[in-house]
Amino acid sequence: MKIGTDGVLLGAWASLDHQPFSILDIGTGTGVIALMLAQRSSADLIDALEIDEDAYEQAVENFENSDWGDRLFCYHASFDEFVEEMQEEEKYDLIISNPPFYSDDYSSGNAQRDRARFAEALPFEELIQGTSLLLSEEGRFNVIIPKKEEADFLKIAEEYRLFPQRITRVKGDVNSEVKRSLLEFGFEKKDFEPSELTIENSRHNYTPEYIELVKDFYLKM
Repeated sequence: MKIGTDGVLLGAWASLDHQPFSILDIGTGTGVIALMLAQRSSADLIDALEIDEDAYEQAVENFENSDWGDRLFCYHASFDEFVEEMQEEEKYDLIISNPPFYSDDYSSGNAQRDRARFAEALPFEELIQGTSLLLSEEGRFNVIIPKKEEADFLKIAEEYRLFPQRITRVKGDVNSEVKRSLLEFGFEKKDFEPSELTIENSRHNYTPEYIELVKDFYLKM
């Protein structure tokens, strides 16, 4: 699967100010976000989870071929299986996910891609509930979702004592509507002002804010 803008945005945007010791990337795909966090942080443990066998095998290969292979590990399992197995273990200081979110009837014509991106594979409530069981008390949960799903996602998160710490709403260009929401959660309530990020001024003419955010991850920008 190709590298998508959503994953790059999330991997670059996620805050590491609390200096996480352990990180979990849920639905890692081919491992891009986990690799970005390995590049950005000094976390000792970076676990990734992927249910699709082909993507899992690619993530493992990418981890092994990276400079951070000794800190990266990928599990081949569903999220509910992983939560059941791991919830009694040490908690993660940072949990991150670019979840599947096609909630409407959707088909790309590619069954593998649909399975990876289809909302039924990981409902938001299952993602939030599981995260609440795996996240350390001072930990952070970062996710990117469609803007139209933001209100429902915040409502579900509050039911599991997860409260927004930061919100950045993303527009493709200056003339388009907000399409994505970058959300950071923690267990404490916090007052803050949401921000907005525009990716392009015009086709392939990226805004200074977007360039600053992702410049460490592109050979050409």
